[in-house]
Amino acid sequence: MSATAVTHPSLDDIRAAREKLDARVRETPVWNWRGDAIARSAGADTQVFLKLELFQYTGTFKARGALLNALALSDEQKQRGVTAVSAGNHAIAVAFAARSVGTTAKVVMPKTANPARVALCRTYGAEVVLMDDVYAAFTEVERIQRDEGRTFIHPFEGELTVLGTATAGYELCNQVETLDAVIVPIGGGGLIAGIACAVKQMQPRCSVYGVEPEGADSMSRSFAAGSPQKLERVNTIADSLAAPYALPYSFGIAREFVDTIVTVSDDAMRRAMGLLFADMKLAVEPAGAAATAALSGPLRERLAGQRVGVIVCGTNIDLTTFARQAIP
Repeated sequence: MSATAVTHPSLDDIRAAREKLDARVRETPVWNWRGDAIARSAGADTQVFLKLELFQYTGTFKARGALLNALALSDEQKQRGVTAVSAGNHAIAVAFAARSVGTTAKVVMPKTANPARVALCRTYGAEVVLMDDVYAAFTEVERIQRDEGRTFIHPFEGELTVLGTATAGYELCNQVETLDAVIVPIGGGGLIAGIACAVKQMQPRCSVYGVEPEGADSMSRSFAAGSPQKLERVNTIADSLAAPYALPYSFGIAREFVDTIVTVSDDAMRRAMGLLFADMKLAVEPAGAAATAALSGPLRERLAGQRVGVIVCGTNIDLTTFARQAIP
């Protein structure tokens, strides 16, 4: 795959998207995290501002992009419905978005998907198709598009998806003035592309750092290669960040606006899950702890004494899995 030039959303585009979403999504709160625990982890003089996207409808930021895609459907497309393939959070968001605009969703998930996520999809009214593995899931979603005429909503690629995630960055910059840095988790790249695009236009001096799991570092490799790359294998507990490849649109915007990408280990995310639970009383999945893990680890010295926005991208995790994964 080769890199291609892309046109990023303007600030006016992002503002208009937020107005279009209106009350269909929440303006998630920002919390100034203070106290001994975060001072030990991030440095005593570092000011940490958590953007709490776990309080978004569906439990993650994914509702923003899914809704913008759903709102753009024609009447004919609504009659046919939408489809998606996902291990969890995106499928949940698409189910929610479909219900919100009065259409139907048929989502395809691997049988290994967390049962709590499957149940939440069904709660929002989606028909869930379970397949043996992710490869079979992609084959099935292609069949659904072809045979049923449903509109496919991509989990991280595309103008509307990135524009949706940009609204989270827009909110953050309106909520916290003069940030020095923002740390954003990376799965496929849709979240960081949108947030970085908004942040750099609203607070140009603010640095944007991406964080990936060591076992799912497709964007890091893409930055190094100068074009979107595909991984031969993915190995991380952060299934929400386990995209096996980067794609041109989100990669192109990320390459334009993101300053640096770092990686963190699964254990670092486990420890960050424990820290967020012990000190903030937040039970997050590994992806939701990734930015905190980066702040406490590879970015600690670089960001010492700065005003840092940390994206808590969401959480859909059951109690048993959380208890097994978090490190106190």
